Amino acid sequence: MSKHMQKDLDRLLQEMLKMAGNVEEAIFNATHALETRDTALAEQVMAGDDTIDNFENEVQEECLKILALHQPVAVDLRRIGSILRITTDLERIGDLAVGIAETAVELSHPPFPKIPTRLSPMTQRAIEMVKRSLNALVQSDALEARAVVLMDDEVDTDNDALIAEVVERMKRSPTEIDAGMALHAAIRYVERIADHATNIAEDVIYLVEGSMVRHHPEAFQHPPH
Repeated sequence: MSKHMQKDLDRLLQEMLKMAGNVEEAIFNATHALETRDTALAEQVMAGDDTIDNFENEVQEECLKILALHQPVAVDLRRIGSILRITTDLERIGDLAVGIAETAVELSHPPFPKIPTRLSPMTQRAIEMVKRSLNALVQSDALEARAVVLMDDEVDTDNDALIAEVVERMKRSPTEIDAGMALHAAIRYVERIADHATNIAEDVIYLVEGSMVRHHPEAFQHPPH
């Protein structure tokens, strides 16, 4: 690899990591706004979505420039392809954070439904998955990426339990149906964030190992040691 291409790839990765920092902050702020009924913070998350979208456009444009200028092959080509896909996942995570923020605004009015206590640890787990998948990318660590994929089962378990709790509340109190539906949506947004973190981790595995593991759950039944 030439020095110029290495420099361009390093700059590309740094730009994507800046985008990831904005996305992580958006998730944290959106869920905090939901838990505390902080509409100003929720509005801040929604206003920040344009910044995340601009990051996506810039990173993807840089990827195309590198492809045209350097014509990379083998692992370098895989790296650029992975960054393109990861950037798309990050942008979608940002959109989901906006969805949570919109729910926070909706639930800031009476009857002020109680936020399920299990939602906070579920969200923390989803944020951790995003962070660890990106760390795996930076470190080219396929083992760490595999650990992230396996964490998705825990988030799915949280999701099922929370949805059941919200549905039970709506059955007991029809006046809470509107609020319950909004909470249902927020819980699903968090679960989808974890799914996108899983996608990122699977792209890291592809980058490092050259093997496509997406839609192949058998690849994780006996993870390498």
